Amino acid sequence: MNKSELIEAIAASADIPKAAATRALDAMIESVSDSLKKGDSVALVGFGTFAVKERAARTGRNPQTGKPINISAAKVPSFKAGKALKDAVN
Repeated sequence: MNKSELIEAIAASADIPKAAATRALDAMIESVSDSLKKGDSVALVGFGTFAVKERAARTGRNPQTGKPINISAAKVPSFKAGKALKDAVN
């Protein structure tokens, strides 16, 4: 499912126009992104938790030359599925 299909599903499920569903989805994505930028996590009970994790610096290899390269530390977004979502999938 891509974004436009998700918007159609939201519009049909909530009985709202596609334009309103688009604005709602965009607002949700923007709110989650802003919270993660601040370092906060977003917990949706039953669905899951969005959080920021620290990835340590490490040494990798250039696949073309085999030479070692330094990969710097980074903050990466993560998602941990909640129990209800896990149960729905299984």
